[in-house]
Amino acid sequence: MKALVYLGPGKKAVEERPKPEITRPTDAIAKITKTTICGTDLHILKGDVPSCQPGRVLGHEGVGIIDTVGSAVTTFKPGDRVLISCISACGKCVYCRKLMYSHCTTGGWILGNKIDGTQAEFVRIPYADTSLYPIPAGADEEALVMLSDILPTGFECGVLNGKVQPGSTVAIVGSGPIGLAALLTAQFYSPAEIIMVDLDDSRLEVARRFGATAVVNSTAGNAVATIMKMTRDCGVDTAIEAVGIPATFELCEKIIAPGGIIANIGVHGTKVDLHLENLWDRNITITTRLVDTVSTPMLLNSLRSHKIDPKLLITHRFTLDRIFDAYETFGHAANTHALKVIIEP
Repeated sequence: MKALVYLGPGKKAVEERPKPEITRPTDAIAKITKTTICGTDLHILKGDVPSCQPGRVLGHEGVGIIDTVGSAVTTFKPGDRVLISCISACGKCVYCRKLMYSHCTTGGWILGNKIDGTQAEFVRIPYADTSLYPIPAGADEEALVMLSDILPTGFECGVLNGKVQPGSTVAIVGSGPIGLAALLTAQFYSPAEIIMVDLDDSRLEVARRFGATAVVNSTAGNAVATIMKMTRDCGVDTAIEAVGIPATFELCEKIIAPGGIIANIGVHGTKVDLHLENLWDRNITITTRLVDTVSTPMLLNSLRSHKIDPKLLITHRFTLDRIFDAYETFGHAANTHALKVIIEP
């Protein structure tokens, strides 16, 4: 089968790989019908994720059709159409019992990281019964790809951890796919204001269409002053960091109101300064999290009832043999205006 393989920082290739096989009774093999590229894949290619070693097939999102199942799989059978969760969960370990599936002792975020992932024609899914979701008849599979990772990530790591509430003021720093996913799902809780911050006017215009009440272009370096003026020098109740670089996290530190919450989503590859000299008396909370996908069933219901339309995030489509073009488009979003790309074998 064809697969996109990580070869080390800055290096990748499309290779012929053997079709994956069942290795444990709880496994399933799925034929990929649609997958995508995540910002985390770009972090891997920069060398920011040391757990992902050269030779790994990338990708942790997608939908597919069950090809074969292990003897212990009871929920799925060959031919079933499934949503692939970015998180593999055994459902039995101490962390799974706490609904912290991302820290499953034998699973977690392993697809496209510690085991071969979804940017291929086939993928092996460990713990299939608790790591796959059946696709309802008539569902839009492109939209469902957004529920593999970015929608639950934006919602759980940003909105839930940030305790967004009715009438609150929220700033989302980073108007890329994850930030926009947080914007879409923050609206479940009717905050009074959602301020989007980014360097790219085109992404900020998308954010306006998606429901942002205000946008701030931070290119000129006056984002803090602008947001403080918008909030009458109070700051925001929730600051969601959705980029993963020091400058954006430090921006969140500067705009958070007393008693507020900084909810980090970004994947950080370098150290970030925590300015306790300014924050020690501010009663703030800082949260970190890797998505647990506990919200996926709720998001599936919201999608079915048309309360949310994640397909809005899709801007480009490619076939697997053009995956280099897909990476080029996704990686240069400032020029291509890409949000999420769909890749089909």
